[in-house]
Amino acid sequence: MDYDSVADELYALRPEEFTAARASAVAAARTAGDRELAERIRTLRKPSLAAWVSNLLVRSSPEEVEPLLRLGEGLRQAHQNLDGAQLRGLSRRQHALVRALSLQARRLAKEAGHPIGESVQREVENTLHAVLADPEAARVWADGRLTKPLSAAVGFPAVAEGARPQRPAPAPAPEPARPGRKASEQQRRRLDEARRDAEAAERELRELQGEAEAAGRAAAEAKQQVDALQRRVEELTGELERAKSEHQQARFAERAARERTRTAERHAREAGRKAATAAARLERLTSSDV
Repeated sequence: MDYDSVADELYALRPEEFTAARASAVAAARTAGDRELAERIRTLRKPSLAAWVSNLLVRSSPEEVEPLLRLGEGLRQAHQNLDGAQLRGLSRRQHALVRALSLQARRLAKEAGHPIGESVQREVENTLHAVLADPEAARVWADGRLTKPLSAAVGFPAVAEGARPQRPAPAPAPEPARPGRKASEQQRRRLDEARRDAEAAERELRELQGEAEAAGRAAAEAKQQVDALQRRVEELTGELERAKSEHQQARFAERAARERTRTAERHAREAGRKAATAAARLERLTSSDV
């Protein structure tokens, strides 16, 4: 029993199961004589609904974690080098990705028995924006142990919901070009690298959007299959109940028939004895007359 395994187990539970499971883990640690571990477990906080949904997305869709982290790195690097127009384009793509993932998280929450509303979904979206903007937020999110939604108030300006990227402050006017003077090779390399990062981020965005759409279609198909199987289960359950009832009635009828048979046999034996007695009496009377 160690802290990380206990924490992972607790934050994988449904919100209503957290408190009781935490108390059980604390008691188990104390029974094992590890008071320090028991105290660390006791301090684990129950996640809010939005934090639980964010954790659920990480745990149920681990394939989404690394691409989102890489996209965040690319966006942060691109923000340092690109102009306002390029940032606005990246911000629109970023918003589409966050929206797709938040919808996926909403579907997962519904399937887990906790449908969420628009306000909780917005908190999940803000958490994803923070993941893209801040490396520390990304690390905490990827652990899958959030206790409350993350804030997107840090990082590059484009991450806040509804915010527009700001143009960088104008640079000082360049000195008049001199013959033979060339642009900085380092600056060109930085711009080329930023453009490559932005293109890679855009490709990843398209891939993630495609995966999110595919996941949505798969979820809808799975829901149809579940509904069909549920209807079949209900039909078979009804047939089973009818068969049980018919079987019970047949058993009652069998017992009644056996009882009637025993009664008839008893009556037949009594009638036989009476017939034998009457025959013997008749014989005696006949003999005396003779």
